[in-house]
Amino acid sequence: MAYAFPHDELKPLTKGFTDSLSELGNLNLEHLPQDYNGSALTLVESLSSLVVLGNLTEFDRGVSWLSENLTFDVDARVNLFECNIRLLGGLISAHILAKDYSSQNKDGVYQNQLLHLAENLGSRFLPAFETPTGLPYYGVMENETTETSTSGCGSLILEMGALSRLTGDPRYEAAALRALRKLWSMRSSLNLVGSTLDVLSGNWIEYSSGIGAGVDSFYEYLIKAYILFGSDEYWDMFHSAYLAVQKYFRHGPWYHEADIRTGEATHWQLTSLQAFWPGVQTLLGDVAAANLSHREFYNVWQRFGVLPERYLLDYGILHPTEKYYPLRPEFAESTFYLYQATKDPWYLEVGESIIGSLNYYTKVEGGFASIRDVSTMNLEDHQHSFFLSETCKYLFLLYDDSFLRNKNYIFTTEGHPLPVMSTWHEKTPRLDVPTNWTVVKDGNQPIRASALSSKVCPETIFRQNVGSPWESACHIPDVFPSHRCRADDDCGIESVTCKRRTCSMAGYCGLWLAVY
Repeated sequence: MAYAFPHDELKPLTKGFTDSLSELGNLNLEHLPQDYNGSALTLVESLSSLVVLGNLTEFDRGVSWLSENLTFDVDARVNLFECNIRLLGGLISAHILAKDYSSQNKDGVYQNQLLHLAENLGSRFLPAFETPTGLPYYGVMENETTETSTSGCGSLILEMGALSRLTGDPRYEAAALRALRKLWSMRSSLNLVGSTLDVLSGNWIEYSSGIGAGVDSFYEYLIKAYILFGSDEYWDMFHSAYLAVQKYFRHGPWYHEADIRTGEATHWQLTSLQAFWPGVQTLLGDVAAANLSHREFYNVWQRFGVLPERYLLDYGILHPTEKYYPLRPEFAESTFYLYQATKDPWYLEVGESIIGSLNYYTKVEGGFASIRDVSTMNLEDHQHSFFLSETCKYLFLLYDDSFLRNKNYIFTTEGHPLPVMSTWHEKTPRLDVPTNWTVVKDGNQPIRASALSSKVCPETIFRQNVGSPWESACHIPDVFPSHRCRADDDCGIESVTCKRRTCSMAGYCGLWLAVY
């Protein structure tokens, strides 16, 4: 605020600013505006973080300033995806929080100003979807490029869906959902999606894909859309995609890239954006797999002091050009999710290591600087807006989750909290269903019991009939072979540990604790 406001982002080394919104996703820095003076990007991104920190005074000041000064009536080329997750998501989340905390606002003057700004911005997005396929252009400029990423087309549903629910205007959610459905229809026979595509033809440009850059938030938004809106359509897409990722991309704790047509590995590399995956797996309830990958990311973090942008797994060396660390949040995010799910204090130690590295390597007098080269720890004069909206937020929540107590939020890919509400759901959110409700039993449903209570030997039965449902004496199979569930009663007893399986928030039976 001291050196950069109301511009977009801070330059901490020189204590200056950069109006960088037009540069986000613009790798070739084309069509940069001449008279653009910023959109207070970092302030918009930081509003929800101020509430998480409990600083409602500064939150109120920020809301008031934006209500009176922010305008989108500027001639600037922007990336639809980046503008959606950063600005639209930030405004929608802050609006909801402003409504929730309005009783604590001493002025009591909030009257949906941020929602009006969000609607104004969202309406400017809609022309980008005017393509034969429904897949949106990179942006809304005339003669815009027809090439975009899977994330760019498939990571819009949370923000635009929430905007429709808040305003009653279905156009935003309909546009994002149409694009998502089209994208899913383009999947290969292996249920894999590519990384870049042409929005006019609906054809893939890049068939090599993984869970990192260009694709990451596509997977993230499928599971989070299911949690936020409750539609089985999102779950069905995510479940098929997740199984395909585990089958074709996973190699032990690592995830490589592969050709979506054949499943053959193409690039054996770790990218820092992949560190979001353990967090998604934790939401799903696959905590064991999440922990396995998270520990490998931590090993790389310990080796270099931070997480490099790209690390070549097959050679065990840094990528020759992508050696930077731009204060990314994904590893801290997954650490937060895993601690919430397990309460294992080891994750607190990981958090301390992350904070120690940030303070030691990146903290300067004017803020926190990105690292240009992790092999030398030379700094770059840039503090990205996501550092305050995500990295700092997840690290704070790791040690103080009072913001989340007695509440149920899902975080967007930019760390903006959106509440899980029954009014947005096709069915009641799982966490709102009392576990002691009586379940109506079908009279024709067989009694579900273990091999032990049924007085049979699972080993003998298994040899005689490979289709036997019992794997051990205590084992009780889940009701559905897909392991889907609506309540805990749909889940059985684990065959190895003999522990009761429970139904996760995502509707999947497993051994896990709910993330609150």
